[in-house]
Amino acid sequence: MFTGLVEECGSIVGSEFVGSSGRLTVHSEIVSRGVNLGDSIAVNGCCLTAIEISGNELVFDAVPETLARTNLGSLKPGDPVNLERPLAVGDRLGGHFVQGHIDGVGNLMSLT
Repeated sequence: MFTGLVEECGSIVGSEFVGSSGRLTVHSEIVSRGVNLGDSIAVNGCCLTAIEISGNELVFDAVPETLARTNLGSLKPGDPVNLERPLAVGDRLGGHFVQGHIDGVGNLMSLT
């Protein structure tokens, strides 16, 4: 569970796509602190699992469904991403209960 409140704006360091799956490497100064393998992190609102950790870099795999329903498949090195750690028991809830499971894709019709 997440609050939906962005903790930090990280950046894509690497993106590899093989077939319809992908692997993203993200640089993070704050969210990477205390992360363990297998932990969930919201990347642009989408729940991903940390499969590798190297200092301030976190690596995530993205399955075809995730890439089809998010913008993660179009990200390139240098692109910013919103990051949030999961809610821990006893944490202050300042946002909403968000699962980070993507149900669909919307289109921005206008921006003012």
